[in-house]
This record gives sequence, C-alpha cells and structure tokens, in this order.
Amino acid sequence: MKKMILASTSTIYNSGYLDYLLPTLKIHFKDVKQLLFIPYARASGKTYTAYTAIVKAAFASIGITVKGIHEFENPKKAILEAEAIFTGGGNTFELVNQLYKKDVLSTLKQALENGTPYLGTSAGSNICGVTMMNTNDMPIVYPPSFNTLNVIPFNINAHYLDPLLGSTHMGETRETRIKEYHVFNSIPVLGLREGSWLTVDNDKIILNGKHTARLFKQDKLPIELESGVAVEI
Repeated sequence: MKKMILASTSTIYNSGYLDYLLPTLKIHFKDVKQLLFIPYARASGKTYTAYTAIVKAAFASIGITVKGIHEFENPKKAILEAEAIFTGGGNTFELVNQLYKKDVLSTLKQALENGTPYLGTSAGSNICGVTMMNTNDMPIVYPPSFNTLNVIPFNINAHYLDPLLGSTHMGETRETRIKEYHVFNSIPVLGLREGSWLTVDNDKIILNGKHTARLFKQDKLPIELESGVAVEI
C-alpha cells in the first residue's frame, strides 16, 4: 500500500526549504515521530551532515525529528525499520550510484511497497520512476544501472520548463529532449513543473499544486493534465 508524495522541487521561488509543502506533509506524516532522510544526492555538493541539518530544521517546525541514513551502521535495517522516509534532491546519478553501492535500492522499494510513508523531491522523485533516464542532471558519476525503484509506471522529468516566449536560447527545450528519448524508449514521461507534486495512494496517482503537468507518450502528442486529476498511463 504505497503512501508517497513526489514533488518536483523542495523549494519554490521566494520560499524556504519545503515551506510550500509543509501543510501537506503534516497530514502525510501525521503519525510519524522520526523520519529517515537519504542525503545521497548531495544537493549543491553538500556533505551528508550539512544536508541533513537543513532537513532537520524544516521538519522540526511540524514536530518531526530527522536522522540521516549515514548515521546508521546498517542502512538496510534503517530503511526497513523507518517510520517514514525522505529522499532529497541533488544529483540523480550520484543518488542512484549510492543506492546501488550500498545495495539498498531493492530494500527501499520493499519499504515503499509495504506502505512506509515517503517523500521525494527532485532526484528523490526521479528514482521512483521506472528508470532515472529523464533526469536533467549531469552524469558526474556512472551508476551500475539506470533502472530505479519502478514504484510508479512512468518516469518523472522534475523542474519541467516550458519555452520562454521571445527567448533567444537556441538549445533544446525539455520537450525536445523527451522527444529524443522517445525515439528509443517507450516509457511515458511526466513533466512536473515547479510547485507541483504527485500523491500516490497505492496505485492511484493524483497531480497536486497550482500548475498543470505535461504527459509525454511515445508517438503521441503531449497531454496537459490539470491539477487534481489522476495520472493515468
């Protein structure tokens, strides 16, 4: 029985860390006293300790304590015994690399499928897809595989951006990149805009937030999904 929130970002413009999500998280984690944080993506190159400190401060405001997975001698045991789990954003390649290196990817999948409440932001949301192949991150390390948790039946492109009217930028848009991906791959991709998130209640996936999301399928035109509707593949 999956109970997940998958957000495009941890921080929206002119807002503090997780501020926009805290009312939702207070409900999502209502029975949780302590949360396990996975800082492997190392946002902005932070150390695990520094990254965890930021998360601790945010969750303290809703009465939840936080402990980083790096503080445990046995990360598998920490995941399986966690009341709730949060995987933060950063570099998806490094996040996936560490999950494989520490041999906890299947353990995390087991915990989520057994109903451990979960929050993912950015890279922490990307890993919930079938693969990590629609991340925007630079490949700073080489993980053993691009296969990830596969707890939702599509991939996420976090921080999805639309072309700016009048822009002189000549590089590829996000839509172009995803079209290139679909030349060789059939897995659907959801472009998740900033300030948007998915709630996953077992197999029911609902888009939340102020914005639409853009659903891409191989050989089909993109579809704009309204907030509040189910994401159906």
